[in-house]
Amino acid sequence: MIPLLILGLLIQNPGAHGYELLTLMEKRHYKYIVNFTKGSFYYNLQQLEEKGLIEQVHQTISSNGREIHRFTITNSGMEEFEKLMVKFGTKSEYVNLQCYVALLFADDFDKYKLLKLIQAQIDQTEARIALLDDYLAITKEFPGKIDYFRRMNENSRSHHQVNLKWFKELKEEIEEPNA
Repeated sequence: MIPLLILGLLIQNPGAHGYELLTLMEKRHYKYIVNFTKGSFYYNLQQLEEKGLIEQVHQTISSNGREIHRFTITNSGMEEFEKLMVKFGTKSEYVNLQCYVALLFADDFDKYKLLKLIQAQIDQTEARIALLDDYLAITKEFPGKIDYFRRMNENSRSHHQVNLKWFKELKEEIEEPNA
């Protein structure tokens, strides 16, 4: 999905350089929907250029003497963007939390250690909700204009709230099994 992000961001920001695109991905919290690292981002940027889906429009030199390559999407890149939009826009997957695998063996694990694991999930989920709340507090949707990313974050927040409730209930049941 990283190529789709890069192509889409270049449509929105023609002439941006790699670091600008990566900063946008981080600032917009895209890590919640796509797993990426700095290395995987730059690898995909290079691959898109080698395939002729993006091209350098010009090169500048930064104040520290480094070359800055600015990119734009090509016609082939626009076609690829269309294909990727259909490919990923029509997919739906199950929620796959890694902690679920650990819970498969909960009865074979020390109860107090299990409670610590569940508390860690509670803490992480609360932190995610707080980050989403921060983002949602500084954005708003304007009448007649759908802000899809805001709506995705609202939906993500709702899912995290459901998970949080579930983790808290599970913890209570483990703490008081006969209640």
